[in-house]
Amino acid sequence: MALLHRVIQVATLTIGLIASTLPAFAEKVRVTDVLGRAVEVNAPVERVILGEGRQMYFVAALDRDDPFKRVVGWRDDLPKADPDSYKAYLARYPAIAKLPNFGGMKEGAFDVEQAIALKPDVLFLNVEAKIASDEAKLVEKLASVGIPVVYVDFREKPFQNTEPSMRLIGKLFGKEALAEDFITFRAEQISLVTDRLAKATALKRPVVMIERAGGYSDDCCMSFGNENFGKMVEIAGGKNFAGDLIPGTFGTVNAEAVVAANPDVVIVTGGNWEAYVPGGAWVGLGPGVDLIEARRKLAALSRRPAFAQTAAVRNGRVHGIWHQFYNSPYQFVAIQEIAKWLHPDLFRDVDADATLKALHERFLPLPYQPGYWVTVEAKG
Repeated sequence: MALLHRVIQVATLTIGLIASTLPAFAEKVRVTDVLGRAVEVNAPVERVILGEGRQMYFVAALDRDDPFKRVVGWRDDLPKADPDSYKAYLARYPAIAKLPNFGGMKEGAFDVEQAIALKPDVLFLNVEAKIASDEAKLVEKLASVGIPVVYVDFREKPFQNTEPSMRLIGKLFGKEALAEDFITFRAEQISLVTDRLAKATALKRPVVMIERAGGYSDDCCMSFGNENFGKMVEIAGGKNFAGDLIPGTFGTVNAEAVVAANPDVVIVTGGNWEAYVPGGAWVGLGPGVDLIEARRKLAALSRRPAFAQTAAVRNGRVHGIWHQFYNSPYQFVAIQEIAKWLHPDLFRDVDADATLKALHERFLPLPYQPGYWVTVEAKG
């Protein structure tokens, strides 16, 4: 009996050791995406198609050890919309150069047959792609071959949808605890601003004009309503000038309205858009950029008729910030920097640069490089 008991112990131990080295078996889980759709997915997912390349911003935060290990295909926008980040990823993960890519849903360039051939466990789409995907009956076509579509959002209503999007992706990746760590970190960093503002007495909210992608075209001025950067400004203690003029998240205001409002602060979002507008007047911001050149271009934009006579220009309160904060779960970093621009005395000790470094060190696979914001100093 003793010998039999010992054999059973050894067998049990061996089976346990073998089981601990095997990957977890996928099981069917039911999730609700940010559009309220109930979707069944085999999770943890192993093969993912990213409906936008910039969805790597959240994938990298959950799969830091190997951010492309699940990605079997992605939209082709990252090298164009954020080439500096793409180059950084490419230098570390050169195999991504051969990763199958897709055109955008809204452009009607998404190849359904290619997607099916890649046999993904799930396709992530941003909510702004829904109209185009509905028109193409994409969800139905993929469902017919067992491929679920899940909608996430970090752009249209990021302050409503960032946390549920991260939780959803964390569940599908089998990284629920890590997703909660990220959400907690994000909330703590926003609270550094909101808690202090709540205690500030007689707070004067400066009027802020946010120009979306200034210099991308000759027109003035694309801006934000009460979401995205518009809400970041409000959270940071400012008054978004365009909030009462733009009913949705994105829209335009005319130059005459900007002149009449005489904003106290001007913030221009910028990025490296050489692929779209070669040699354009846009302010190139992002990891590792030339900040001297970015400052020169920001100064040039501030001399346009809409801004030249404003209090913001007179007082040296013209700033540029990385456009892609508007499309990633990293908005909390922008909130801290904007708060410091709006209330420099109140937030003298808040260091958004240190926060961005901490984000990289705790969650991201790439080393931090500066280049995400710039300021035009006052004349004279």
